[in-house]
Amino acid sequence: METYAYAEPTVTLDLDVVVVTNQLDNLTEILKKKYKVKEYEHSMNVSSATSDLRIQIQTDRRYQKFIKRSKVGNILGYDVKVALIEDLLQGKIWAYVDSTRRMSKRQKDLVDIIRLIEVEPKLESQLPDEIKRRLKEI
Repeated sequence: METYAYAEPTVTLDLDVVVVTNQLDNLTEILKKKYKVKEYEHSMNVSSATSDLRIQIQTDRRYQKFIKRSKVGNILGYDVKVALIEDLLQGKIWAYVDSTRRMSKRQKDLVDIIRLIEVEPKLESQLPDEIKRRLKEI
């Protein structure tokens, strides 16, 4: 089942992207020449002294399958490839259940999960029991 409905973007200074893995090393070297690049276990943050925009590139291989299923959508006036809502939800679930992430980040992920479920209620069936229990507490 592919659903291309999406939640309206929230205003944020963050841009999360996934790039084809076999291009990641080349991209990293190019970015390091012009931008500040900080590498983590499953992601890479790219920033510039001349912009408030923060780009997070997902390096976790689980996200690679999202690329093939994405489609072009208009986001804030730009045509860009956008992940399926099911894939967005899956990424938020992975982030929320990752106990190594800061609590504040995990709470933001939970809010994003709630927003996605509000847009597409049938997606609630994809939630792990841990998150379903947490949502009932709210």
